Amino acid sequence: MTNKLNALTLGYAGAIVAAIGMLILGILGNMGVYTNTVDTMMQWHQFFSLSIGGIIGGIIEASISSFVVLYVFALVYNAILPK
Repeated sequence: MTNKLNALTLGYAGAIVAAIGMLILGILGNMGVYTNTVDTMMQWHQFFSLSIGGIIGGIIEASISSFVVLYVFALVYNAILPK
């Protein structure tokens, strides 16, 4: 018996984890912790910065991209499962 992934649930879970990660990284970056990681994240994410707007923009961007990647992954995974 094969179990299919619930694509929406996986996408939502990834978006939530990404949002929490960006929020924590923004808070820690403003405290001066993990500055190299914050610099790297600012290079990878167009809207992320240490301002309030930048943190919210980073959360939105990371959530959307994580949702899309994991949703598509689940669709592809379910498509190649044996029937």
